[in-house]
Amino acid sequence: MSASTGTAAVTNLIARYAELVDTGDFAGVGDLFANAVFIGGGGSAEGGAAVERMLRDTVIRYEDGTPRTHHVTTNIAVEIDESAGTATARSYVTVFQALPDLPLQPIAAGRYQDRFEYHDGTWRFAERRVQINLTGDLRHHLRGRPLG
Repeated sequence: MSASTGTAAVTNLIARYAELVDTGDFAGVGDLFANAVFIGGGGSAEGGAAVERMLRDTVIRYEDGTPRTHHVTTNIAVEIDESAGTATARSYVTVFQALPDLPLQPIAAGRYQDRFEYHDGTWRFAERRVQINLTGDLRHHLRGRPLG
């Protein structure tokens, strides 16, 4: 494992999370967090089944099976510790949403603080902390408690 290979793998995991949430594949998100904890403003969930359940319980999905969102993750900074087989990443997230009766708009902006581990030849999430600093109209996105 090299630092550049690890950086690419970790960046791909960050992107994969956004893709899975935006396509409504909460089981896939659960797979990403099978050995990890997800911590946000609404509490924490540990392990794939708990993360999947948290998303199903809080995120509204529409007729097409998606939450009608688009997560944009930027300012990604990855630090690899090759000898320990661990990595950390910091990034910004902006979530956009559009519905037939809701014009495209940003609904949330914040930060991800992630930890990763290298296990059996692959990188995986160990922890994601979500801190949402700015919110817009979340009525069409969340049921009850916030994720970040």
